[in-house]
Amino acid sequence: MKLIGVTSCPSGVAHTYMAAEALETAAKAKGWDAKIETQGAIGIENELTAADVEAADVVVLTKDIAIKKEERFAGKKIVRVTVTQAAKQAPEIIAKLESMLAQA
Repeated sequence: MKLIGVTSCPSGVAHTYMAAEALETAAKAKGWDAKIETQGAIGIENELTAADVEAADVVVLTKDIAIKKEERFAGKKIVRVTVTQAAKQAPEIIAKLESMLAQA
C-alpha cells in the first residue's frame, strides 16, 4: 500500500511535523510506503510529486486549515483527520485505512 498525505495546522509549527512523522511511522510499521508533505510556517516541505499522487492508494489530509493545492488529489480516496488525531492516533488511523482498503 502507498499512503500519501498533507499535514498542516493553524500555527504551522510543531503539530504539523509531529503529525507527519506519526503517520509515516505508523504506515511503515504496517509495511506501507508513505510520504507526507508538510505545509508549515516555512512553506511546503517534502512536496508530493505528480508520480507520488498517481501511485497513492489513499490520501490523508488534515482538516484544521485549508490544504494548498488540494485539487491534485481529485479522484483519489481521501480521508480527513485533525492534526491532533494524526499526531496522537496514527496507528489507529492506519488500521482503519487498512480495513477500509481491504473492503474496497
